[in-house]
Amino acid sequence: SVEAGGKRLRPLLLLSVVAMYDGVIADALPAAAALEYVHTYSLIHDDLPAMDDDDLRRGKPTNHKQFGEALAILAGDALLTDAFAILSRQYPEKGAACVQILAEAAGSNGMVGGQVLDMDGENEQYHLETLKRMHEAKTGALIQAAIAMGGLLVTIPETDQTALADFSAAFGLGFQIKDDINDVTKTTAELGKTADKDVIEHKNTFPELLGLDGAIQALQVEIAKAETALNELTVDAAPLAEILAVLKA
Repeated sequence: SVEAGGKRLRPLLLLSVVAMYDGVIADALPAAAALEYVHTYSLIHDDLPAMDDDDLRRGKPTNHKQFGEALAILAGDALLTDAFAILSRQYPEKGAACVQILAEAAGSNGMVGGQVLDMDGENEQYHLETLKRMHEAKTGALIQAAIAMGGLLVTIPETDQTALADFSAAFGLGFQIKDDINDVTKTTAELGKTADKDVIEHKNTFPELLGLDGAIQALQVEIAKAETALNELTVDAAPLAEILAVLKA
């Protein structure tokens, strides 16, 4: 599953921050890999019959479709625990802090908590603030962790730390809004996963709550927030601006 392709967005965010502040990319690769491990674990488990029950991921059969549910569960468990082993082994001085950031993003206040809200929402119409909270936890938390871990590996002025946090919050929410929009505007072939799945399963999404035009407007708001944050940085933000462009495509 790790080698099945994908955007590698979270590792790219981390490495972009390291590059912007003149860090050593090679030294940051283990942290980037740990992020991708945790993200991939979440996808494997998210696709299971007990969760979203999906057959396709990145244009290929999902892990449990290829290897069975038991092995898929174990594969996800292994990726999650291996990620923390990588961080603690590769970063003797900053490993504990990296582990804390990643664990909090993946746990009950992050991805897992967001997934619970997502599942509960199949039987309940959420208000906008609850929908945002769900997206910020399920998707945004790991994106914010990517930026925070990258910042931990280099030296960053305090004002830039605030701007990067603002960027990651806006980008994280915007990324999930974009995903919601894509689900109802693109085909299965374009997505690499089942189109209209959120509609079929009565999920709470921005297009479902606000309509497609409202969702697009909400996305533009988050893009503007992210751009404002990048403009406040004291370094050239081109690497992050290039990643932000995926929300405009």
